[in-house]
Amino acid sequence: MTTSTAIQMASPPALLPVRHAITVDEYLRMGAAGILAPDARCELIEGEIIDRPPIGPAHASKTNRLVEILTLAVRGKAIVSTQNPIILGDLSAPQPDLALLRYREDYYAQAHPAAADILLLIEVADTSLLHDRNTKLPLYARFQIPEVWIIDIRGGHLDVHRTPDAERYTCQFRVTDLSQVEVVALPELILDCSGLF
Repeated sequence: MTTSTAIQMASPPALLPVRHAITVDEYLRMGAAGILAPDARCELIEGEIIDRPPIGPAHASKTNRLVEILTLAVRGKAIVSTQNPIILGDLSAPQPDLALLRYREDYYAQAHPAAADILLLIEVADTSLLHDRNTKLPLYARFQIPEVWIIDIRGGHLDVHRTPDAERYTCQFRVTDLSQVEVVALPELILDCSGLF
């Protein structure tokens, strides 16, 4: 009769899945190589590629109206950029609906604008409202974007966020008079946005 002795072996440490954050450089190379379709609606947020919802007529209309308002008001003082990437650190290249950029003669031909180039960001929110408020707004605050507007299409209002501190804005308010909207980085500018809603 043989007796068996259980052999206890130390189990190897569990290997947990590790996320690989995509850098801005990798993301841009993916686009240049055709890995991302030219018409793909996506953006890089904190190392993850995020799909963006299709643009509906209400969203397009509000964006087009804001482009006209800003373009007429800032000619020669700033650049209005529509749904183009901005670079925030090594892991984020969001595409805000509108960005008001410091004026440069080359219109940023050599590189996408970075945080220091941005005067104002505007997100036009229909289905993306929670994402814009909970994910993008803290990112913008962390990179010291001086002012962010969120146009809430369904709610019918414009919320302004100023004075970034860590991952939040310490000054937040809803605009009640859309005919007299100020941009903190361009204090001489008063915009008439009364046709937005």
